[in-house]
This record gives sequence, structure tokens and C-alpha cells, in this order.
Amino acid sequence: MHPALNRKAVGAVVLGNALEFYDFTVYAFFAKAIGEAFFPANDPTHSLLASLALFGIGYVMRPIGGALIGAFADRAGRKPAMLITIALMAVGMLMLAVCPSYATIGGWAQVIVIAGRLVQGLALGGEVGPSTAYLLEAAPPDRRGFVTSWQIASQGCAALFAGLVATTLALTVGDRAMAEWGWRLMFALGLCVVPVGLVIRSHLPETAGAEEDPHAAASTLAVVGRLLREHGRLLGLTFLVIAASTVSNSVGTNMPVYAGATLGLSETASTAVPIALGLASVVFPLLGGWLADRVGRRPVMIWPRALILVLAVPAFAWVLHAPSAASVYAVTFLLSALSSINAAAVIVGIPEALPRAVRSAGLSIVYAVAVSVFGGSTNYLVNWLIAATGDRLAPAYYLAAFSLVGTIAALLLPETRGRDLDADTAA
Repeated sequence: MHPALNRKAVGAVVLGNALEFYDFTVYAFFAKAIGEAFFPANDPTHSLLASLALFGIGYVMRPIGGALIGAFADRAGRKPAMLITIALMAVGMLMLAVCPSYATIGGWAQVIVIAGRLVQGLALGGEVGPSTAYLLEAAPPDRRGFVTSWQIASQGCAALFAGLVATTLALTVGDRAMAEWGWRLMFALGLCVVPVGLVIRSHLPETAGAEEDPHAAASTLAVVGRLLREHGRLLGLTFLVIAASTVSNSVGTNMPVYAGATLGLSETASTAVPIALGLASVVFPLLGGWLADRVGRRPVMIWPRALILVLAVPAFAWVLHAPSAASVYAVTFLLSALSSINAAAVIVGIPEALPRAVRSAGLSIVYAVAVSVFGGSTNYLVNWLIAATGDRLAPAYYLAAFSLVGTIAALLLPETRGRDLDADTAA
């Protein structure tokens, strides 16, 4: 491995992305309990939808964080940007973990948790660009796909950890305690790794900065203007590819809610769903990165997404025909595995196609906008569609539609394997 990128360094770089997905998984799983704590209602469905709406609020700030922190990383370097994002993540998670319930302080509880989600959104919007650019620029040229795929694999590690801990805790303290205070403990556990990440990130060598790049002194508006002017088509296609990937992730993380609220499985069985999600999301991104280094980025973007398009509806139909913990785990694992292979190629191919001076901002902005629009709305929409139409296949139709769009967009993207990262024009 590259001297600047030993195992400890890779761990520190991907830690922010891992925290994002840990928070994402924990919130999605405990959406019902969080809704009851901060948005009590006579109808449990209304409380759940209010909680999912709060989940989406954090996404409002992501494009702003992507533009501000992503452009800052292109001006001042990747390392200071990564220190800012992980510190802000900690603040947002802490506000949610310790905030008193609505029953204790009334509407102020809702104000605090909304503010916490907005802070998290700002941080997460700016995290993916600098950290991915760092991995890409520090990796050996023939291993960029594999090294950068750890950005996606870290999400699987976080989901797996969240599932294992939640299942162990639920079996130990019971469903009632999990609903009352167990979810707070889950967020607090995520905070424990923040100091370690801050220390290690502060000692990382820099891969880009003002002293190395003549374009790095450009303002945020100048960076965004250059992106739109010179790379508009690439950003548009990238938006559609990431949107499809985001919908896949959201449908996967919604499976615990789907298993409990739609299929009627027990709380303990639903709790274990993230384990299947995590297992697939640990191994298969690395396989996708390895394949992207050998056969190219485009094929690995296209074929897994096309398979999801074909399999989504039959897979959900099977779960409805034979609802059980095993069938839910199997479908979650299959769809997550295919999406993870696809995502590994996306996360390396997109920044490779952008010049160094706008690489962090470009990925940050397009990722943040796509995730804000679709990551913040998918869980809400699929549950609303089920309630409004009575069709329990609604998540499958939604996933298939976006997979069709993502497949077409990937067909139109350039191949970037072997591209010179210092080239000043897009591939």
C-alpha cells in the first residue's frame, strides 16, 4: 500500500463515512421509537411519519455542506476539511442522543433534535468529497478502485456493527427498554470513536492544497461556477447514478421498518435485518473495487444496477408470499450485495473524471444533492405509498424505476480507469 495510506490512515479517512452510515442505520431502525419520544401522536403511523420527516430534515443542509466544505478542501487541503466534518458530526449526534423527550420539555425537544439533524447534514454533506478525494489521490494508480472502495465498505462495517449491537442489546434488555432508552445508547456508542478519528486524521499527510494547485485559491462560487460550466453533463449523469444508489441504500435500511410495520415480524427479528445489510456491504464493495481495477469502472456500474432492475419486484413478491425473518434477510442481502458492487465503481469513477482543483467540491455537491433529494425522502415515500395505496410492493416498484434510470446514466458515463489524476479536463 502507498506509504501515505497505511491501514490506520485508511481507517481514519473512512471513519466519517462509517459514522454517517451508522447514524443512518440506527435512525432508520429506531424511527418508530424516536417518533414516539419527540413527536407523540394518537396514531402510531403519524408518529412514525413525523420521525421519518425529521430524518429527512438533515438532508436539507447537505448541499450547503457539500459546496462549502468541498470547495474548502479544494482550496486548503483535504485534511482540514475532514477534521471539520468529523467534529460537526459529533456535535449533531450528541444533540440527538442526550435531548430530553417531548414529554419532558415539550416543543423545545423538537427544536433541539431538528437543530442537531441540521448540523449533521452540514457535516455529512461535506464529508464524502474530501475523504474520497484523499483516498483516490493517495492510492497506488493500479489499486485506486480497491482502496477507494473502502469508503463504501466502511458503510457496511458500520451497518453490521449497528445491527449486531442493537440485536445484542435488544436480547439483553428487551423491546420496551430499547424503545425507551436503548436507541440513545446506540447513538452514544457512535460518539466514542470520534476522538480517535480526530487524532489520527490530524496526523495524516496532505494530498492536495493551495501550495500544490494553482486553482486552489478560487472561491467557493468560482469552484461551483467552473464545475457547472466545464463539467455540467458529467455532473448531471453522476447525479442520476448516485440517486439510484441512494434509493437502493434507503430501501435496504428501511427493511427493519418494512419487516415490522408491513410484514408484522417481531421487533427482535426486525432488529437483525441490518446484520444482513452489513454483511453484504462489507465484502461486496471490495469485490466491486477489485473488479473496477481490472475490467474498468463502467461495466461495474452498469451490470449490478441492471440486475437490481430485473430482480427487485420478484424479490419483494417472494417476501410477501413467504414472510419470515429468513426471506427478509435473504432479499436484503442480495439487493445490498449488488448495490455495493455498483457503488464501489461509482465512488472511484466519479472523482477520477474530475480535475484535482474541483474534485472534492464536485463529488461533494453532486453526492449531497442526490442524497438530500432521495436519501431524505425515500424512507418516507415508500412507507407513505404503502399506506396510501395498500400495495406492499411499492418499495420494489420505486427501486426498479430508479435502477432503470441509473443503468441508462451509467451507460453514458466515461471510462476513467488509468486516467491521469493531474489532468485538468474531464475524461
